[in-house]
Amino acid sequence: MAGQRTEFDLDLIRKYDTSGPRYTSYPTAPQFHEGFGPAEYRAAAAASNAADPARGLSLYFHIPFCDTLCFYCACNKIATKNREWAVTYLDYLFREIELQGALFDGDRTVDQLHLGGGTPTFLDPEQMRALMAKTGEHFRLREDDTGDYGIEVDPRAAGAETIAALREIGFNRLSVGVQDFDPKVQEAVNRIQPAEMTFQVLEAARAQGFHSLSLDLMYGLPHQTEASFLATLDAVIEARPDRLAVFNYAHLPDMFPAQRRIDEADLPDPADKLAILRRSIEHLTEAGYVYIGMDHFALPDDELAVAQREGKLHRNFQGYSTHPNCDLVAMGVTGIGSVDGTYSQNVRGLEAYYAALDAGGLPVFRGYELTGEDHLRRAVITRIMCDFALHFGWVESRYDIDFREHFADELADLAEMVDDGQLEFTREGLSVTPRGRLLIRNIAMVFDAYLRAREGAQRYSKVI
Repeated sequence: MAGQRTEFDLDLIRKYDTSGPRYTSYPTAPQFHEGFGPAEYRAAAAASNAADPARGLSLYFHIPFCDTLCFYCACNKIATKNREWAVTYLDYLFREIELQGALFDGDRTVDQLHLGGGTPTFLDPEQMRALMAKTGEHFRLREDDTGDYGIEVDPRAAGAETIAALREIGFNRLSVGVQDFDPKVQEAVNRIQPAEMTFQVLEAARAQGFHSLSLDLMYGLPHQTEASFLATLDAVIEARPDRLAVFNYAHLPDMFPAQRRIDEADLPDPADKLAILRRSIEHLTEAGYVYIGMDHFALPDDELAVAQREGKLHRNFQGYSTHPNCDLVAMGVTGIGSVDGTYSQNVRGLEAYYAALDAGGLPVFRGYELTGEDHLRRAVITRIMCDFALHFGWVESRYDIDFREHFADELADLAEMVDDGQLEFTREGLSVTPRGRLLIRNIAMVFDAYLRAREGAQRYSKVI
């Protein structure tokens, strides 16, 4: 699985380059509804405690603030240089921590924790200390450095002292935003970040003993060429991070106003963009990185690569994960969580977030409770996305179905992909071929009952 090579088939990519979900959840967010609110969330937490009091927890905190607006960004963020905003936000976030902590049994250990944004390092080290201390008062944090405690870091807002403080308070994984080292590209997207600044953060993190370092890159940005992006990759490869994400830039200025600041004439055309992707995959593979799937690469001994080889990889709202059995408790504005067969999302705006907490309630405004069929299809899609294969017998024994009968229509729809060499049927089930790996979303989409009913397909980005 993880050792399998990935082939770039341009004709196949052009044929199947449609829009589709990334499947960080199934069902996906368009199925969430406002009939699911705080009461339903509390019931899910109680059911989770009753079902498995020892089940681990994964905590996510959303810090929405950014000092500078990056024009490409599609995240939920608030650009401001006023640090007082963070003071008020933390006061309310602490209230939510108290409310959430009271819902889960105190013996449940936090196996995974992540701070995302926005820019989490918008908070200063003392605010970070206060956040982790507050979290430790209401959740059982691991004190032996065995949990996966990560944070997204902007090198422009995190020097060596900040990195040392993060390690001291319990973080052991770092995700660093880069996008591109080319000065012309950086200027066009309003993110001036010299390579030396990024590498200083990596050096500081290694000196402090962080367990894992990850860099985020992005292709399809203005002024990028195949040669210029390979120069960035060469510099990154020399730094040897444990993981890499190479994201596709989706230019959607009607949805994300900041992208209107990007001149479309400066964007690489589709052919050039595919050329950049192709060379990036080849370059990283030659350098020893394993293609995990969905834009992600890892060194062979990284936990993601190991988990994939062992069939233990998982996907959640944070992407690929090695913690399949944890309830995901999301806190902060727009946070999305997953507790005991439900999904939930917090309100999107600060005013609504503050108002909900002022009223003494959870800021959950919508969600979804999975049906039995949803659980079945989620398992199928997850294994396809994570393993590049599916064992029909595993599904049958777990869900008491005849796979070929239950999914007769889906298997018929896969016939064209088989003919195109994208996947093959085996005695045990199906296996994605090297040329099909980049199009894994297309295969998973066949098993999506909501897409088959044409509910919300237009909301998704291109698969490549």
